Amino acid sequence: MTSFSAAQRNRVTMLDVANRAGVSKASVSRFIGDDRALLSDTIALRIEQAIEELGYRPNQMARGLKRGRTRLIGMLVADIRNPYSIAVMHGVETACRQHGYSLVVCNTDRDDEQERQHLEALRAYNIEGLIVNTLGHHLEQLLELQREMPLVLVDRKVEALHSDLVGLDNPLAVRMALEHLEQQGYRDILLVSEAADGTSSRVERMESFHAQISRRNSLHAAVLEISDDLTSRLQAFVATCDTGPKALFCANGVAALACTKALRQLGCRLFEDVGLIALDDLDWYPLVGSGITALAQPTEAIGASAFDCLLKRLRGDTSPPRALDFAPQLILRGSTQPV
Repeated sequence: MTSFSAAQRNRVTMLDVANRAGVSKASVSRFIGDDRALLSDTIALRIEQAIEELGYRPNQMARGLKRGRTRLIGMLVADIRNPYSIAVMHGVETACRQHGYSLVVCNTDRDDEQERQHLEALRAYNIEGLIVNTLGHHLEQLLELQREMPLVLVDRKVEALHSDLVGLDNPLAVRMALEHLEQQGYRDILLVSEAADGTSSRVERMESFHAQISRRNSLHAAVLEISDDLTSRLQAFVATCDTGPKALFCANGVAALACTKALRQLGCRLFEDVGLIALDDLDWYPLVGSGITALAQPTEAIGASAFDCLLKRLRGDTSPPRALDFAPQLILRGSTQPV
C-alpha cells in the first residue's frame, strides 16, 4: 500500500480519488455527500478504498457552501462568563453535535457594538439558524437575519421578533420560592436582582414577585437591584427588627454570590441571622455554610429544546411561534431552615 505524507494528503483532490477508483468525480461526490445510496456496492467499495489509500479528507465547509448548507448554527450570548449561559450553551452544543451540526458562539459582553459586529460576522459565516440570548438592541439586523433563517430566543424576549422562546417559567419559580419561605416561617423577604435593564426575564421575576406578595398578607417584602451600596442596603435590611424573620430571594447566581459576599462582610451568621434562597443551582451553592437552597433551572434541557425548535423550523415547520417554559426544581439545603 502506498504511504502518503501529511502534506501530500492535504493536496489530494476529489479528482485524484476518482482516478484511483476508476469512477467519475460525480460518483465520489455522491459517496461523500448525502447520495451514497445511489451508488452500487462495488463502486462504493472502490471509492472507499481509494479514499483510504490516498488519505483524502473532504473539505466539508467548501462542500456545504457549494450546496448552500454549512451545517453551522450561530449562538449569540450576552455574557459568556455567566454560569447560566455556559450551561445552556452546553445543552445547545450537545444537541447540535447529535444532529451533525456545529455551533458558532459569539459573546457580546453586554456591549451593543460587539453585538452588531457579531451579527455581521455570523451572517458572513452562512449560518443556517441563530439562537439568541441577548437583549437584541440591534433589532433591524435581527429582523433581517430572521427573514433569511430560523431564529430562536432563549430566556429573553425581544418583542418585535416573532420567534420561538425557550426559558424558565418565571412566575412559577417566584411562587415556589415564596411558598417555601412562607412555609419555613420567614416573613420579611427581600428580592435581590441584577438591574432589570430591559431584560425580560428579570422584569418578569420582579413583576411576579410583586403580584405574589400582594396575595400573601403574612409577608412583608421589597425589591433591591444590585449596586455599589449593596452591603449597606443589606445591613439596613438585617437591622430592621419589627418585620419578622428575614430571608433573601436571589434572582440568579450573580445575585446569590453578591449577597453571600456582602453577608460575610457584615459578619452575619450565614443562614442564621437571615435565610437565603436562590434561582439557579451553581456548583458552589452546597459549599457555603450549610448550603444554599436553590431553584435549579433545567439548563441542559433549555439549550437542547432551543436547538430542537430551530431544527423543526429548518425542516419546514411553519406553525405559529411558541413559548416553552420549563419548571424549576426546588433543592433544599440549610439556608432556609425553619424559623
